[in-house]
Amino acid sequence: MRILVTGGAGFIGSALIRHLIGETTHEVLNLDKLTYAGVLTSLAPVGNNPRYRFVQGDICDAEVVRSLLVEFQPDIVAHLAAESHVDRSIDGPGAFIQTNVVGTFTLLDQALAYWRGLDGERRADFRFHHISTDEVYGSLGDEGLFTESTAYDPRSPYSASKAGSDHLVRAWGHTYGLPVLVTNCSNNYGPYHFPEKLIPLIIIRALSGEPLPVYGDGSNIRDWLYVEDHARALRTVFERGTPGETYNVGGNSERRNIEVVQAICAALDRLQPRADGRSYASQISFVADRPGHDRRYAIDASKIRDQLGWEPQVSFEEGIERTVRWYLDNRPWWQDILDARYATERLGLATG
Repeated sequence: MRILVTGGAGFIGSALIRHLIGETTHEVLNLDKLTYAGVLTSLAPVGNNPRYRFVQGDICDAEVVRSLLVEFQPDIVAHLAAESHVDRSIDGPGAFIQTNVVGTFTLLDQALAYWRGLDGERRADFRFHHISTDEVYGSLGDEGLFTESTAYDPRSPYSASKAGSDHLVRAWGHTYGLPVLVTNCSNNYGPYHFPEKLIPLIIIRALSGEPLPVYGDGSNIRDWLYVEDHARALRTVFERGTPGETYNVGGNSERRNIEVVQAICAALDRLQPRADGRSYASQISFVADRPGHDRRYAIDASKIRDQLGWEPQVSFEEGIERTVRWYLDNRPWWQDILDARYATERLGLATG
């Protein structure tokens, strides 16, 4: 198949493209604006493959989207382009509304026109797959799991913008008949993760001897999903999922934030001990909590398991070990990002 991936230079998008080029015979066109979080070196392993092509462009530009649909003739649109960092959404929500809401509308508008022009089997087989987050569901208490029927209750500008985009996608499915798929995933981690997110941030600051900031008391809970497992799930959904359906994708790995940081420190202690013999955990520093910080996320991924046969293969312990090793072995990748655009500073204090 031909697959148009939006946001393919981002963390999850690049993992999906590496998976598709490495494990299938599909052709991939990557449309990415290359904002601060778009890193083309994440695609170096597949950059010279004849089945892969990159185009720099904005999903809010209707003419760019239209021309690529007409030229490339995709069977699948896998929509991952998004502003995704909660802290940045607190400081500057406008970009999140523009990309996540307006951009998704533009894609839907152009994809609908394109789909209506297809004939027969190609029209029947086309899919618009929107990749979203579990954060649209709000915050859980100590018990319970998010399911595909959980009511939306977004709490941050980021999650509100993703909730809006989810609703648009489903509306285009219900109103116009566009064959849409929606997936809502838990927190991803793994190689090529932009350094502003928790796990790479902690690894990099630990190696630099800097304090390791943990929000509040570190008791907020997230379900962690290894990014290569997520890439397999996305492929499974757009190849075999039922149009109009939503599938939650989770890692079955709930951890308190402090446990995540401690696991990273323990892995670093084994793999690259500090010169003074102390644990990296001695660098942990508790800081003021994120404004409106959701207490707990946890996903029930039984639907995608029971209906499509997907389940995570990488445990949290194995995934953390792999991730720490990757950052130790690939310092030039993340050092270039730090030198050019991000210095691991605190974001999202809502002081404006």
